[in-house]
Amino acid sequence: MDINHRNVCGWICSVEVFTAAIDGWVYCDATGFVIWNQEPGLTKNMASETLTSSEYIRHHLQNLTFGQHHDGSWGLAHDAAEAADMGFWAINVDSMAMTLILGGLLMWFFRSVAKKVEAGVPSGAQNFAEWVIDFINDSVRGSFTAKNDVVAPLAFTIFLWVFLMNLMDLLPIDLVPEIAKFIGSNVFGMDPHAVFFKVVPSTDPNVTFGMAFGVFALVMYYTIKIKGVGGFMGELTLQPFESKNIVLKILFIPINFVLEFVSLIAKPISLSLRLFGNMYAGEMIFILIAIMFSAGAALAAFGGLLQVGWAIFHILIITLQAFIFMTLTIVYLDMAHNEH
Repeated sequence: MDINHRNVCGWICSVEVFTAAIDGWVYCDATGFVIWNQEPGLTKNMASETLTSSEYIRHHLQNLTFGQHHDGSWGLAHDAAEAADMGFWAINVDSMAMTLILGGLLMWFFRSVAKKVEAGVPSGAQNFAEWVIDFINDSVRGSFTAKNDVVAPLAFTIFLWVFLMNLMDLLPIDLVPEIAKFIGSNVFGMDPHAVFFKVVPSTDPNVTFGMAFGVFALVMYYTIKIKGVGGFMGELTLQPFESKNIVLKILFIPINFVLEFVSLIAKPISLSLRLFGNMYAGEMIFILIAIMFSAGAALAAFGGLLQVGWAIFHILIITLQAFIFMTLTIVYLDMAHNEH
């Protein structure tokens, strides 16, 4: 069957249009957004070059990376291998940009609400802001027993920031990448094949590890500030095994240190990998469902049901992962303030 390739952007608004789209092999992403027409059995046609399903998946999981090339020049990576060769100092531009944009939107929204706070009947935005603040305050009171004015604002920032990052997973799979490709190729003259854009920052381990190590730095700061270096070292070496016998106490020191050090290091690692793993898996499922729309009418219809069900279920994951990250941050800070 000979089908002309053309880019299409529009929403499927009725069953009739959806049926016609499937018959015409219109590719839809995981939220029903029409992206392009294609031949049966192919995943995508991009600048006259066909991407297989595996190539399509890899393209969507690749970050837009900026770093130093082998020749010493600085620029964007053209593929995953080149991005890996850039080393530690490479920057994932898409993750950084989305993180800063979402953080800016968060600050703008609550600042605008705070400037318009009024007595009497509050607006809908003010009601929402007050509800979120009350929810965060209740969470802090339930998990943090010490006194520290930094904890509540920190928990507020972490929960909403992580929630917004996770929420990007509900955007159409190809919406932002296609916009980025259009801007990159037409405005900056970039090769469209080398324009990658991961819209969900929490699917990037650099972002989740960065936040987790930031929390860990605060935990270490308050631990040493409140307990002192001696108290901190005592926690690492004098528990969980204790003895009044001086010889046994000395023998227990290396054992206690290994156990407590592993437990200490596991906090930021588990905090990071839990968020990254759940969001990465969710994004992968959306991508796999999107590919089903190119495999025939039957699989496309089944994929439509899957995408709705998974999106609804994923709302729970998005919220739960933000809540868990916030709660564990509060708990770790509480442990740093209390003697064991």
